[in-house]
Amino acid sequence: MDQITSLLKFRNPFGNQEIELQEARYEAGGTPMLRLRIRERGARFTIFDIDPATAKLWAETMSEWATPLATQLPTAAED
Repeated sequence: MDQITSLLKFRNPFGNQEIELQEARYEAGGTPMLRLRIRERGARFTIFDIDPATAKLWAETMSEWATPLATQLPTAAED
């Protein structure tokens, strides 16, 4: 059976989407993936499964962009 572990769940304060980061480990093996689940207005989901190298690149780029701006905006409230 695949193993899915929730890492973080929060709401985007500007679009009200529910965002969840999960670790996905598959029964068949292979690289663990970072699953990004975005729930929009009740029923619609967008799901990305991202390998560790892509997650690292994405995280670094987001952090570089957000760091100088983060003190100017409200933060997402964790559920």
